[in-house]
Formats: sequence, C-alpha cells, structure tokens
Amino acid sequence: MTDAAPRLASPADVRRALRGVDYLADDGIAGVVFLAERLGKPVLVEGPAGTGKTQLAKSVAEMTGSRLIRLQCYEGLDESKALYEWNYKKQLLRIQAQRVAEDGGAGSWSDVEEDIFSEPFLLTRPLLEAIRAEDPVVLLVDEVDRVEVETEALLLEVLSDYQVSIPELGTVAARQVPLVFLTSNNTRELSEALKRRCLFLHIDYPDLAREREIVSVRVPGIAEDLAEQVVRIVASIRSLELKKAPSVSETIDWARTLLLLGIRHVDAEAATGTLNVLLKYRSDIDKAAKELAAPGSR
Repeated sequence: MTDAAPRLASPADVRRALRGVDYLADDGIAGVVFLAERLGKPVLVEGPAGTGKTQLAKSVAEMTGSRLIRLQCYEGLDESKALYEWNYKKQLLRIQAQRVAEDGGAGSWSDVEEDIFSEPFLLTRPLLEAIRAEDPVVLLVDEVDRVEVETEALLLEVLSDYQVSIPELGTVAARQVPLVFLTSNNTRELSEALKRRCLFLHIDYPDLAREREIVSVRVPGIAEDLAEQVVRIVASIRSLELKKAPSVSETIDWARTLLLLGIRHVDAEAATGTLNVLLKYRSDIDKAAKELAAPGSR
C-alpha cells in the first residue's frame, strides 16, 4: 500500500480521507485503520449487523486506490473455495488428449502429470489471489463467524505468515502484505488465536449526531430538520426489543423514502405508513407502530 502512505500519515488524515469517499469514521475507527496499515496487521471488526463493518473495508479500498478482494464466509466454506482448487474439467480434457496422443504413439503420462498440476490448471480463490497480487489489495473476509473452526484455523495460518503451501507447486509467499478486514456479527465466539493476530475494532450504531451527519451526506437534498427527525425516530425504535434493529443503511433508505414522498414532517401516520422500509419483520413493525402512536412518544 505504498501509494496510499501520504494519505495515511495520521489517524486524522485517515478520517478526512474516509470522509472523502462518504464514510464518516470516528476517531476510534480512523485510529485502528491507521495502525493496521502501519503495523501490517489484520483488523477484526465486530458489531451489530448493518453498522458499516463491510462498508469500512470497501471505503478503505476506495480511499487508498486498492483492489478489493472479498471472501464471503458461510457455513461449509472450505479450502477449495477460500484458497485454491485444481481445474478438474481442464485436467480431464488434458488426460483425454493424452489418451488420443498415446494411440498415435506420442507423448507420455509423466508429461501429463506434470502438466495438470501446473499453474495453468490452478484456480485461485480470494485468499490466494490476495497473497499473489502485485497491485495494492484490501482483503475483506466477511462474516468470519459463520465458518467452522477448521476454516478459521486455515485463515489463521494464512494471515500469520501471509504464505500458502501448495503441495504440487511449493510455497507461495505474499508479494506484498494486503490490508485485511475480518467482519463478525458475533454469532459465535472466535478463537483466541485469531483474535490475538488481529487489531480489534467494535463498531456500534452511531450516536445521534454522527448518524444525522451520515444521513445528510448519503441523502443529498435532505433538510436538516428532516434528517434530525429521522435519526431520533430510528434511535427510539432501536431501543425496543426487536428481532432486527434498523441498520444504518435502512435509516438512509427510510430518509430517501420520506424525501421521495415529499414528507417534510414525520408524524405518527407518516412514520407508520413507511415502517416497512425500516423494519423487515411484521412483529417489529407492529411494535414500532404502537410505540409511535403512544402519546408523547416523540
């Protein structure tokens, strides 16, 4: 990430640069990003869903002019999807071609074995792609808490030495150290070994002032008064016991909806009529509507 160094001269510079790509970071976020770049350490970003964890990695990539490589984690993710696998169809075609050649008295099976486990037959996955990259890279390992312990151990091995051992080809060492972000929604406890390897960052829902600023930046043309109403109502809804609290992106969508409908003052009727943009469960919508209809709720 040599090209990005001047913009990462201090946490304050990081914060300003992130704002330049419409990501409003606080001092804590900017400080961790600065240290991650300088120390070459991964960042483990935890917090509720929808608080901007994934967007942080995307914005850092945009801010630094780096290529974003994303590994979306899920239950059942294994080495072949995270690291590499061999192109079995291409290997089979090569074997079939050799059978034809053998009938004609040409080639040898030793040549085939050497060929099918060579670079042209290798399918790189996100982890190996990030390690082999020559251009600046931000590696996003999204929702790492969804993978099994075995895959987590693979991640730890790769991130500890930034190299991969491929039995048929040897050890592939990183040409540069990518800037790595691992996000977690805390659905399960991650290993202490992985946590020790990373810098830790917790991103919670923003306070009123910061969320109002986010809405103002992401929803061009919105009046300050409407932005203030939106974030205050969202904050009151988040205080309820819900299946899923509104995310920051859903706050933005709701603000855009109100603006599109020409609503300048959000009364109980206007809020209740558009809650389906903000909330995604019937029980949550009913609970929020009841709260908004209560006297003195706003």
